[in-house]
Amino acid sequence: MPRQIITTPEAPDSPLYSQGVRNGSLVFVSGTTGIDPRTGSLAGASIQDQTRQALRNCQAVLQAGGAELGDVVEVGVLLTDPADFAGMNEEYGRWFPVDPPTRSVAKLGVEIPGLLISIRMTAAVS
Repeated sequence: MPRQIITTPEAPDSPLYSQGVRNGSLVFVSGTTGIDPRTGSLAGASIQDQTRQALRNCQAVLQAGGAELGDVVEVGVLLTDPADFAGMNEEYGRWFPVDPPTRSVAKLGVEIPGLLISIRMTAAVS
């Protein structure tokens, strides 16, 4: 199966990168922020609000690529402020309550006013 670029209006997009790419049974979701694609603005000022929206955005890209959250095998989280770790976990745990995928968390290297989080994912579809 050739590489397939994934696009959906249900997640923020950019001309600089693909929202996602499917290659065979793997679906890769680019780093996605807490921007609401309907408004083009951050979904809120709290880490929980932005985590929730980033996960919604990731879920939309996964679905456009033929995957779902249950197919996710790896997640990378970048936080602007490491002190937001507990708040991010609070929301993240609601999305992966049982048998969560592998995950790494690091500090976001760029500073964009108001932006608290970026999340990327990899899913394996059978």
